[in-house]
Formats: sequence, structure tokens, C-alpha cells
Amino acid sequence: QKWKSSVSLQAEMPPCDFVPEKYQSYTYDQMLKIRERNLSPTLLMVYKKPLLLHQGHMQWLFDYEGRRYLDLFAGIATVSVGHCHPKVTAAAQKQLARLWHTSSIYMHPPIQEYAQKLTSLLPDPLKVVFLTNSGSEANDLAMFLARLYTRSFDIICFRGAYHGGSPYTLGVTSVGYYKHGFTSGFGCTTTMLPDVFRGPWGGSHCRDSPVQTIRKCSCSEGVCHAKDQYIEQFKETMNTCVPKTIAGFIVEPIQGVNGTVQYPKGFLKEAFQLVRERGGLCISDEVQTGFGRTGSHFWGFQTHDVLPDIVTMAKGIGNGFPMAAVVTRKEIASALAQNLHFNTFGGNPVACIVGAAVLDAIEEDGLQQNSEEVGTYMLLELAKLRDKFEIVGDVRGKGLMIGIEMVTNKDTCHPLPVEEFSQIWEDCKDMGVLLGRGGLYRQTFRIKPPMCITKKDADFAVEVFQTALERHVERAA
Repeated sequence: QKWKSSVSLQAEMPPCDFVPEKYQSYTYDQMLKIRERNLSPTLLMVYKKPLLLHQGHMQWLFDYEGRRYLDLFAGIATVSVGHCHPKVTAAAQKQLARLWHTSSIYMHPPIQEYAQKLTSLLPDPLKVVFLTNSGSEANDLAMFLARLYTRSFDIICFRGAYHGGSPYTLGVTSVGYYKHGFTSGFGCTTTMLPDVFRGPWGGSHCRDSPVQTIRKCSCSEGVCHAKDQYIEQFKETMNTCVPKTIAGFIVEPIQGVNGTVQYPKGFLKEAFQLVRERGGLCISDEVQTGFGRTGSHFWGFQTHDVLPDIVTMAKGIGNGFPMAAVVTRKEIASALAQNLHFNTFGGNPVACIVGAAVLDAIEEDGLQQNSEEVGTYMLLELAKLRDKFEIVGDVRGKGLMIGIEMVTNKDTCHPLPVEEFSQIWEDCKDMGVLLGRGGLYRQTFRIKPPMCITKKDADFAVEVFQTALERHVERAA
């Protein structure tokens, strides 16, 4: 007999007047067979019964049977302004009828217009842009630039970092299940992650978030013992693992794949200074934190009050269109001009038009402010669940970049076993909410929705999550 929960969902999914088209492709079973036979075996499918999605509209996704889901993962923090946003879609359609591709060897209006528009959102002297097709490619190029410009080779990154899956970037991707058994990390050195929840040091007001850890500390105003300890570890890496001169340091302002991990306030400022003393460049990987997602600022690095030498961006830049960019100073960009560097599709007319339309939508729809308001509201609501449930160890984040770390109990902070985590995840999906997951032990829920979600959506999501947690407690009993 199948176990039946006595906990039922009280929340009602917010209304949506969009009607999806009728699904007209292969049957569900045929789709599964084709996927198994003809698609890469590494392609991840995340639910016991994989989702077959058919259409999207703003924060909503529809499956082949017309069921509606609130998308809180946005194609992995990518759909920034909403699925099939009408203005972005219209701009792309217009350009598709005008000019698809010439390559950047000729001038076409979209590439110049977009370069000016994008760089106007970055502080001086970050004004030169290289357009690429993906975040891995952007980080690859940023590492290459740092090495060329400094004439040094070593690059430092944090444990738990994710900077891409290309052979070059795998060296600075420091999450075990992405590692393959061949040499990819030559010249890349990992250093201790300043994680104030799971790391050795952390306290009750370390991070730039409306929600702090459950750890206590006795630091006085303006002093952070945890930050000082983690800086000592950073110095130790500098003094033991790398030469006197280095190429650089690559960092996500908030770690994405590792489950929205935030560092102590002031840490990055000191770390950047230490890197520059060694002649290194500081690279800010804004693939998940950029384009207003953190709410208070347009770029994640601004929340740390630092100015990087190189900024990389992807995902939200194109709302799902495959594009990415590296922005840097003129003299660093010039290092690449000694020989030929070329990208066939980087900056193609359609990508540039889409990118410009996304920037317009963020501004016109007030999405940075919405990230701040709805994100802060959601964080505070989720923090109530942390106080209520023993298995919710940490709630953290900024704007609409949120992590919920699941533990066996708050004393040990051991990660919640994979099967238990997965069941909560499945329950949320069955009730109409799609969440991401991450963390070194796959123990953290990741919430990075399209930035157009509303407080009503947040209420619905929190209620669904609470119901799933109540069911877990009942199962455990």
C-alpha cells in the first residue's frame, strides 16, 4: 500500500491568464526513448519522472499535459526577465527577419549599439567588451587574458567555486562531481572557502543578507573575527601554494552552484588587495549574480565595494539566448591583440539585439527593484521555516538569489541525506513549484527565479515548501 500523507496543500497557485498551445510532438514515452538513444548520456534529468516541458510564459512553465509550474530556477538562473518576454521576443523576431549573421569582421548596428549600452552600466575603466557564447567560454577567455597580460600563470579560486565545464575552466571549478580524471587544473590553486555557515568560522552578522546564520559571535560593531581568520587562510595560500607573482584570482560575488554561499563582509576587498600586491588581476564572475539579481546593485561585485579588472557575464544576459561577455580595461584587452583572437558567433546580430532588449526590460519592468523587494520578503519568510524545522539549517542570499541548506539537525549540520532531500524536491514539483539544487553534498535548495515573480508567487512557493517539510517530518515519524 502506497504511503499517504495527512498533510495537504492549503496554498492556491496564483492565477495566470496565459493559455499554452496544444502539445503536438512525440508521446512522453517516445521522448524518453529518443533521449536515452540519441542524446548525450551526461545530460542530467532531475526528477524520478522527468518533466517534459512545452511552453513558458514569464515566471510560468507548462508541461505537455498543460500543467502549470512556478519556475523558481529559471533555467539555472538564466531566464532573467521572464520566459518568452513579449518585448525581447518581438525584438528577436524583427532581427531574425533582417539579418542573422555576418560575423564581427563587418560592422552591423547591433554590435556597436549593444557594446555601448552594456559598458555604460559598468564603472570606468571597464569599457572594452569581448562577446562570446557561454559562461564557460567567457571565463576561459578571462583566465587567458589575465595570463597574457600579467605574463604569470597561477590563478587562485575558492573551493566550492563553479566557473564552467570547459577543460580550461574545470581547473577553477572546485566542485567534486564536475571533476573528470584528467589534468585540467594546471596552474590553478584552490583556497579555503570563507563559508560562514559551514566553514570553521562564522557568526551572527557576517554576511550581506537579510538573514544571518544561527551561529553566535561576540564581535563588536565593525569587527568580524570570521573575516580576519579567513583572510589569514588566504594569505597562507599566497605564501605556500603560488609563486611571488600570480596571474589572478577568479571569484563569484556569491557562489551559485555551491548553493548561494556568501562571504563575510569586507573579505573580498582585502583579498583583492592581496592579489594585486602579487601583480595579479581580479576577475568577478557575474554569470549568476549580474543583471540586477542581487537587488541592491546591478553587479554582484558592487555589493562588496570592489572594482575588478575583468568581469565575466552570461546566463541572465540573454534571458536564455546563448550569449556571454567579458568586459575589461583597454590595456588588458590589448594583450590579446598581439595575435589574432576570433569568435565566429560572438556578438552576432541576433544575440546583440536580444541582449539590448533584456537590458531594456530590466529597466522598464523595474526588475532590479523587484528582486530587492520580493527577494528580501521571501528570504524573511523562509527564515521563519528555518526557525520552525530542525532540518532547515541555513537560509541565505540577497535579492532573488537564495539558498536553503538542508541538514540532519542544527547541532551537527550534517547534510540531509540525498534520498530525503530528493523526496522534498519531488513533493514541491508535484505541488507546482520547481526548485534548483546545489552544494558540495547536493544538500542546498537554490532559488533563482525569473526576476518578474511577485509576492503572491513567493507566498505560494513558501507554503508549498512548508507543506513538503511537514510531509518529511511525518514520514520521518
